[in-house]
Amino acid sequence: MRQRLDAVYRNDSRPALATLIRLLGDFDLAEEALHDAFTAAVEQWPRDGVPDNPRAWLISTGRFKAIDKIRRRARFDASQADIAEQLEARTSAQTERDEKEVQDDHLRLIFTCCHPALSSDAQVAMTLREICGLTTEEIASAFLVTPSTIAQRIVRAKTKIRDAGIPYELPTRRDLPERLDDVLRVVYLVYNEGYSASAGESLTRTDLADQAIRLGRQLVELLPEAEAVGLLALMLLHDSRRAARTSDSGDLVLLEDQDRTLWNREQIEEGKALVQGALASKRFGPYTLQAAIGALHAEAEHPGATDWAQIVGLYDLLMRISPSPVVELNRAVAVAMRDGAAAGLVLIDRILEAGELKDYQPAHAARADLLRRIGDLQAASDAYRRALELTAQGPQWRFMERRLKEVSSNPESVSK
Repeated sequence: MRQRLDAVYRNDSRPALATLIRLLGDFDLAEEALHDAFTAAVEQWPRDGVPDNPRAWLISTGRFKAIDKIRRRARFDASQADIAEQLEARTSAQTERDEKEVQDDHLRLIFTCCHPALSSDAQVAMTLREICGLTTEEIASAFLVTPSTIAQRIVRAKTKIRDAGIPYELPTRRDLPERLDDVLRVVYLVYNEGYSASAGESLTRTDLADQAIRLGRQLVELLPEAEAVGLLALMLLHDSRRAARTSDSGDLVLLEDQDRTLWNREQIEEGKALVQGALASKRFGPYTLQAAIGALHAEAEHPGATDWAQIVGLYDLLMRISPSPVVELNRAVAVAMRDGAAAGLVLIDRILEAGELKDYQPAHAARADLLRRIGDLQAASDAYRRALELTAQGPQWRFMERRLKEVSSNPESVSK
């Protein structure tokens, strides 16, 4: 039963919360209601069995728990009784309406959290926390800031939504394009956390990856702009490698060592078709370019067939339209694959000297690998140790530890 409850929480808690926020009109009240509903589930489901529709049960139970809580407050504040009656009447009518209309509260709530009244960083942090259930630590890892900074952003965002009366609704079609960039950024960060979890014993969080792809599909259906299409393509192409990215024991398998027969060809073909359509529109941006890079990896039958020259060219274009230290790092790795480890190492050292990625684990891991490849084992050991200090994920930590042992004790382990 515990496993069943955990599965329901993973799959249904965030959609249920989104619906409760719509019904109750208050983030904090909805969060309390969902907590109370799960508490009731822990007590009742082992005895009565899991309901046929756990999400509907949680929403219904949470709604009644919230109304009961407000009624109890009426003993001390008579105005709460009227609020409870109004809330019951309004939520009952909305529940009946839901039976007749297909709605997606996740998507609706994302646009609410991405309202232009909120700062861009607050929009993303709020959505990741409330809609997708990421912890403040996970969001902080995505933003490269401290957890306390993220917590403050979330509190300010909730206050702003409440005080400004920001509505829980989809924007008009006229307003959709200007709101899309922040929503795409949210979905991308959700997928990144699902594709490579920032911490824990699992390399991936499939629930988040699947959720991001689902949201990406809905966005394309709602607003088929080139970058929405490009983002969906990017997620599908990356996700196509999911089965090959870990060994049977859960350890990390690098791209160059993956069994490409395990790649999901259906996702690859869909992703490639989406990339082609987005590029043909001439309105593409950074997501589409990253998807084009992913398509080149997917087309290579083996690592040696990868078109690194074209990948570097795409990174050059990406740096022009959307420059960032992370894009620069990825380009440096591609240059290393095209021109040799030493050429890439020069670029990575320059990036680290600039300081923005001094605490970014992938930068030190990439540097360590290139040092290993050129045979500078002492420097590689130091770089692997630094990467280990910054690694909070089990599979990555074990991989870095193995590499460190190799370069520390076995010079013959150096790759060509």
